[in-house]
Amino acid sequence: MPHTDTPEQSDFRASVRRWVDSEIAPFVAGWDEAGSFPRTLYRRASELGLLQLGYPEALGGTPCALAWRLIAAEEIARAGAGGLMASLFSHNIGLPPIVEHGSAALQQLVVPGVLAGEQIAALAITEPGGGSDVARLRTTARREGDTWVLDGEKTFITSGQRADWITVAVRTGGPGPGGISLLVVPGDSPGLTRTPLDKMGWWCSDTAQLHFSSVRVPAQHLVGAENAGFRMIMANFNSERLLMSAGAVAFAQVCLDEATAWALQRQTFGQRLVEHQAIRHRLMDMRTQLIASRALLQQVTARFEATPGDSEVIADLCLLKNHATSTMQTCADHAVHILGGMGYMRGTKSERIYREVKVMQIGGGATEIMKELAWRQLAP
Repeated sequence: MPHTDTPEQSDFRASVRRWVDSEIAPFVAGWDEAGSFPRTLYRRASELGLLQLGYPEALGGTPCALAWRLIAAEEIARAGAGGLMASLFSHNIGLPPIVEHGSAALQQLVVPGVLAGEQIAALAITEPGGGSDVARLRTTARREGDTWVLDGEKTFITSGQRADWITVAVRTGGPGPGGISLLVVPGDSPGLTRTPLDKMGWWCSDTAQLHFSSVRVPAQHLVGAENAGFRMIMANFNSERLLMSAGAVAFAQVCLDEATAWALQRQTFGQRLVEHQAIRHRLMDMRTQLIASRALLQQVTARFEATPGDSEVIADLCLLKNHATSTMQTCADHAVHILGGMGYMRGTKSERIYREVKVMQIGGGATEIMKELAWRQLAP
């Protein structure tokens, strides 16, 4: 589908595409089977300027409009591996609270090394006893002199196994959202143990359960004010949902492209698959839904960038995530069907994306949660 890039953005898109075609696409199926990808890929992504997009120049970043980050997401998605994107860019959910609310010293300690691809950042919110219900989290942190002492568990943490810095949501006050804070925990902290988790999809993404047993963190690692973490978490979710929506649209496009290419060359009953009306109609159903999701993504992105705190924009962002992931689901299903037996074989992009649909519909807030949050933003 046509893009609305500026000439500079077109050059950037082309450079990312060349990198994906030469250094990711040929290897990503093997990485997925191996359950990991080389840590050196972080450094390579930094050399290309991808990790730095949207971060302050003083911290080693490259300030830019959201469109540049969406271009990067779209092009990397062409490899058809959501697990790669999730872990390679986990800093985009781990670092923003630090950049927005952390002290200058904390920012300098954590951010430059991550943006340089030398270290990995993660975000730890979800707990075994509750997913989207952030206000009731149970991991605690108590102040002892010049340190915080953490106890509790987190689960489903992207980059949880090898993260060097983990932004952790903890309870430092009373019950409810008013008692939550954010602390930055070094990955080598004594008392922190990690257990790898096996998943239906996102195989090459490092996902872990974390256990904190009297983990001591310097008092200076508190992000912003004590008991002010809930609003930071909610704001961070908005950016995460936008990036997930962009990824979902991009993966839907990958499915359409692979299904179209297969239908054009596959022979059945003496003719190409695309010459069967039912197949052409499936392809057009995919394209229709994809056009709608891409248009919604562009509109909401522009509004979110202009007024990120607007209630109506936040509501529509929630609905965008639902629409985009539904489009991804539809396109993945159609693509696997059109590819037939090949669509069921490991190694095709559509098969991999088919397995990854559910995590996109759950991560960052499940479909039902998105609808409820949207209603609450719009309710009189």
